[in-house]
Amino acid sequence: MGTLVTVVTALALLVGVVTVVSTGALRTGVRLLLDLLTAAGLLRLAGDPGWNGLAGAVAIIALRQLLGAALSAPAPWSGRQSPAPCADDDCHLPLALGRETGKTGG
Repeated sequence: MGTLVTVVTALALLVGVVTVVSTGALRTGVRLLLDLLTAAGLLRLAGDPGWNGLAGAVAIIALRQLLGAALSAPAPWSGRQSPAPCADDDCHLPLALGRETGKTGG
């Protein structure tokens, strides 16, 4: 069973790296890596049911949950962005909708 766990762990690393290199999607590569490492941890637990195997599987699953939550969080907005120039008082919108002519530019 130890050989199977080692093979799954090696394939997890390979799949994660190939995914990041081929697609450039770091989040997807990390998620695939963590999913396959979870599978390897569960295989290790099935082959050697003991406290060490359980602790390893719990650590991998906790890491997967924490990193999954961090990766799925939306990216913070950049501080360099400014609000739209007419955000508070858009005086041109009623003119455009009503097809009326009026003062432009301010």
